[in-house]
Amino acid sequence: MDQEKTMPAPEEQFDEQQPVETNLTPSPEQQTVEPKIEKQSYANLSLPEILLEFDRLLNLGDYVELQRNAELLRSCFYKGLCRERGEEPVPEALSFASDGQTELVPEESEETESKEAITEAQDEPLLYVEEENAFKRMYARFRAMRGEFVKQQELQKEHNLRVKQTIIEELKVLVEKQEDPNHTFPEFRVLQTRWKEVGPVPIANTKDIWDTYQHYVEKFYDYVKINNEFRDLDFKKNLEQKILLCEKAEELLLESSIVSAFHKLQKLHEEWRESGPVAREHREQVWDRFKATTASINKKYQEFFEEQKKVQKKNLEEKTILCEKAEELTAVETNEANEWNRRSRELEKLQKMWKSIGFASKKDNQKIYDRFKAASNAFHNAKRQYYSQFKHNMQDNYERKMALCEQAEALQDSEEWRKTSDLLINLQRQWKEVGPVARKQSDKIWKRFRSACDKFFENKAKHFNEIDENFDDNLKKKEALIQEIHSYQPSGNNNENLSMLKDFQRRWTEIGFVPIKEKEKLQTAYRQALDLHFGALRANEGDRGLGKFKKRIEDMQGGGKSDRAFRSEREKLLHKFRQMESDIALWENNMGFFAKSRNAESMIADMERKIVQAKEELRLVEEKIKLMDKQLD
Repeated sequence: MDQEKTMPAPEEQFDEQQPVETNLTPSPEQQTVEPKIEKQSYANLSLPEILLEFDRLLNLGDYVELQRNAELLRSCFYKGLCRERGEEPVPEALSFASDGQTELVPEESEETESKEAITEAQDEPLLYVEEENAFKRMYARFRAMRGEFVKQQELQKEHNLRVKQTIIEELKVLVEKQEDPNHTFPEFRVLQTRWKEVGPVPIANTKDIWDTYQHYVEKFYDYVKINNEFRDLDFKKNLEQKILLCEKAEELLLESSIVSAFHKLQKLHEEWRESGPVAREHREQVWDRFKATTASINKKYQEFFEEQKKVQKKNLEEKTILCEKAEELTAVETNEANEWNRRSRELEKLQKMWKSIGFASKKDNQKIYDRFKAASNAFHNAKRQYYSQFKHNMQDNYERKMALCEQAEALQDSEEWRKTSDLLINLQRQWKEVGPVARKQSDKIWKRFRSACDKFFENKAKHFNEIDENFDDNLKKKEALIQEIHSYQPSGNNNENLSMLKDFQRRWTEIGFVPIKEKEKLQTAYRQALDLHFGALRANEGDRGLGKFKKRIEDMQGGGKSDRAFRSEREKLLHKFRQMESDIALWENNMGFFAKSRNAESMIADMERKIVQAKEELRLVEEKIKLMDKQLD
């Protein structure tokens, strides 16, 4: 913190030496810790005695006494708890309380809760659980009391702000009177006294309210032009007070705790701010003396804080890496028992590494621990669910697919072409809805089901090939239509182009069947011809959609969304991509199962359109995944 940058130069102060506005209150991320507090008074107490003492302090009603001892009791309790359980003592972490005072806080949330998570996973009972739970309830009461105390302080600051605003208004009226100083000066002193008696205001309003007050004080001195004798006496008293403040500030240079010295300096600055002006010939000298001491203390504090900040930042980075590794263990699905065992061993290693790393900053420490604990819990939950459902689901799926095979085999020799086609297509739909089976059974049972379906549809195709006499003529018509599609030049109107392409599809369906040996080649040529035009139409819409999607993912990262939410979005797209690939493969396979009839030809055309649209959508999804991968890189 560069204190000199926040203080006005002497020439910027008005003649009556206004108190200097400083900004010495550390921001939350700059707050750090004081050296350890001696615990000899509580260190030898047993756990029940500590509980009795904590309960006494809670019921005493003295918040100052409770605030001074609560964290000390907490440290001694958890040291004693670890000692009784035969565990390593929990390290202590130092942090700042919400009111800016330094307090000693054992980091129970990280070390102790990590032990609980591991112990719970090992199903081993803990000692003194009831005592620990009783202490946690008492500490929760203390935190609630502290929250209420801070809330009341903030309300009092708001009240103080309103009081000071009222004093400013009265001072403004006094300045505007411009009466005899003998009448106005006593009123002015009363207002100054009232101002000093009012406590602090919200930090956001401190500078503005002070600047406004000093503005009217300056105007008052300008207007009333107080006589030199009275003014010199006031200046002399103020100079003595400021010299005393300089001496007190210089004594802080010898303070063993730089954090304690820093906080005491804030109070000295408040006194300086409230003290009156001094004569011009002493103004710069006394201010330079006080400012030099302030700069020295600030430099020491900044060095101490920066060192603490570096260590905490490094610890946070190391713990973040452990969280990411723990999350990766659960993120990728697996159906292999050996893989689950390997991941369990890996998680145990991560937990040991976690315990060896120190604490992060107060604002980040609980968050990073919660993240690691959530990843560990998610892994154990997934593992338990896997072992409880794996065998049952696989066997159930196998039995359902065996039943579908038997139904398909019962229909494979049927000559009720239309009815049986619908039945087999329904069986295929059911097959898709059934989950996976064991890998060693998967290929075998699929080949059995596919063989039954293929046999029926091959018989059906052979039957209809024998009764159709116009295939060659239809072949020539469809070849001509393909050439017409290739020759079509799209206009600038997408609606007209889409209407024309639908007309091509209608005419193709009306033509009828072609020889079976030419069907696949002709169908491919027809599909490619249409795909060229449909692709061009959808590319424009798709590219615009990709532009919007790119803007959205940039906003996601720029708006502070977590990396976890970003990766979740990508996983959804990847799942959709795989599902669409599977659907397209099934649709293309099913096209060979349709009956050889005019109505079936219409179904084939519809299916082809559906496949074209799905492929274009698949392309867009793939492009979105690539955009997200690029953004992640």
